[in-house]
This record gives sequence, structure tokens and C-alpha cells, in this order.
Amino acid sequence: MLHERYYVEQAKYEKLIARKNSKTDFYNGVFDRYEYPVLTREHIPLTWRYDLNPETNPYFMERLGVNAVMNSGAIRMNGKFYLVARIEGNDRKSFFGVAESDNGIDGFRFWDYPILLPDTCPEETNVYDMRLTKHEDGYIYGVFCSESKDTSVNDLSAAVAAAGIVRTKDLKNWERLPNLVTRRSPQQRNVVLHPEFVNGKYAFYTRPMDDFIETGSGGGIGFGLCDDITHAVIDEEKMTSLRRYHTITEAKNGAGAVPIKTDKGWIHIAHGVRNTAAGLRYVIYAFATALDDPSRVIAQPSGLLIGPRGEERVGDVSNVVFTNGAVAAEDGQVYIYYASSDTRMHVATTTIDKLIDYVFHTPEDPLRSVECVAQRCDLIRKNLEYLERQ
Repeated sequence: MLHERYYVEQAKYEKLIARKNSKTDFYNGVFDRYEYPVLTREHIPLTWRYDLNPETNPYFMERLGVNAVMNSGAIRMNGKFYLVARIEGNDRKSFFGVAESDNGIDGFRFWDYPILLPDTCPEETNVYDMRLTKHEDGYIYGVFCSESKDTSVNDLSAAVAAAGIVRTKDLKNWERLPNLVTRRSPQQRNVVLHPEFVNGKYAFYTRPMDDFIETGSGGGIGFGLCDDITHAVIDEEKMTSLRRYHTITEAKNGAGAVPIKTDKGWIHIAHGVRNTAAGLRYVIYAFATALDDPSRVIAQPSGLLIGPRGEERVGDVSNVVFTNGAVAAEDGQVYIYYASSDTRMHVATTTIDKLIDYVFHTPEDPLRSVECVAQRCDLIRKNLEYLERQ
């Protein structure tokens, strides 16, 4: 017979899953925020955390606890929304689980089992932050960070980051491919596979890294081509969205969601990082690249798109928002899934039309305070003149 506490906790779980999510009163004309996160540690099924047998767990204790749910790849298939979430156990190891929703803003429920990836990398210790690309070759690819111990130095915290690659057609059966090799970059994180062939080749957005933490000579988000994704090798990376002094990308930046194709160009939703007295601050920003050359930036609106607000600022790694998944639905709606403070998952909704307007009509950052003030004064002057005419 099940422990009596099981029924209490299961009722709380079902109530959480059934809870409706509504838009907040936040307004900027670009996107909408929602009252509740879409995924938290409380969304993890009891069967993943507890031993339900009273003989082996008489006190109904959590045996395999979960600390956080964050950084989810996102995809829409068969009329449903799917998040492949990074789930961090109490043991600090991360793994992936598939959560499904009918409407993309609430009701996310994890499948019965997490994803057990093929164990082809014996040196691999941790995996996280999967991007999902529905590629024109017919496969869904997952590109994620594969982390291993750096044995070349005498530092217990030193690690090596590589881009792991898997592919599937149903999110259930996963084929593990060899990790991405970049000839000129020792390490890689935040790698995104472009959804279409470019010049007949597979295209990746990369983040060249000198070591596990420092982007070093990378300078921004890279772009490279490879002939064969089953043995993916990039010989040359050229830079797209660059890091710049005294901007939201000063410390580092990286690709986020798979780029969204529009009539005007590919819209990218990425993350930028700057340093503060309280540590690194992560925000989400957007830019566009050309349809005929996805490496060439053609629009880059000034500043951040989404920054942490309110309770989003509090968590395991505070003052952070991060995205590696967005869904552009058939009706023109766009769902941007983002984590806050490495703890929970949220959704922001907008439309293709709004994103195009934002990316292509928001002024660029002139990079100096005096010019930023002049830019704002010009806007004020135009507004006052317009108001006088009304």
C-alpha cells in the first residue's frame, strides 16, 4: 500500500500541472510575459524522485532529488509543444527530459522517463543546454554541451566543453553522433545547428572558446560549415554577432534559439553577458542575418530584448535569463522559452510580425553615451512634434 504522503504530494503535482497561466500587465509592445514559470523542479514527477515502495522507503523520503529545471530546447510537432529541458539533480549532474504541452504556455507534463543518451563518450561527466533543430534533411538534431574533466591541469574544477550531437525523429529514439570538431577553437559551448543547408553543407553557429570559461580570442558568435554531420568538422569559423565594449555582450555572447526564418532575414534570439559588481549578468538579445548568407548580420537593435525581472533575478545563479529554445508556430505566434537564474523555465510570447518590426526598426547602439542621448533626444523631438499636430 502506498504511503499516505504520496497522495498529498501527487495531488499537489496534478494541481500544478492543471494551473492556468495568464499574461501579466507587463507591456513594451514587443512581447508578453506570463504570471507563472512553465517548468520548475515541482514539475518533476514523483516517480523520478521518490521510492514509492513503503518497505524500502518507510518515511517517503526523496531518494533522487531535483534541484532545478532550466535551459530547454523547444520544438512543435503534431500540434503539440515539446521542451527538452535541462534537469539538474541534487547531485549537480544534469540530464534531459521531454515535457509536453497542448498550448505552449501551461500544462507541461514530463514523459514517463528522462532521455538516456547513448553512452559513447566515457570521459563525459555532464550534459546540458540542448538546442533542437528540425533540419531540412528530415532529422531533428539536438546539439548540447558535453562536459568532461580537464586532466591537463591540476585543478579539480577545470573542465573541457564540447558540442555533443544527437538526432531523432520522434524525441524518443536518439542516435549519438561524434562531437563537433572545430579546428581553430579548443572548446565549444552554445552551438546551434542552422535548420537549412548552406551551399549544400550543414551550418553551425558556434562560440569559439579558449577554455571552459573564457571566450578569449573568439570575439562573438561564430559561423562554420561542415560536409558531413555524422563526422562534423569545421575548419574555419567566421564571426557574426560580435562582442563590444560597454554593451550587453561585453564579457561574452552566444547563440540561443535556432534562428527563425522570415521574409526579411533570419532572426536570432541569443544571450549576452556583461560583468557587474555582483557578478555576471545574462540577458537575451536579438539580431538578424541575411537569407542568402546566414553569417552576415543585417540588423542589430540596441540593447536587450529580455532581462531578468522580479523573482526571475533570484536563484542558483542570480540575475540571469538564458534561452536555447523558441517555437515559431504556423499561425505566426512565437514562443520564446527562457530560464531565469538557472532555476526555472518561463515563456514569453510575441509574433513574427512584431519580431520583424523590433529587429529591423529599433535603432542600433551608437556605442557612446553622448550619441545615445542624442538618439533619444531625436525620438523625443519627433514625438513632441507629432503630439502638437494631434
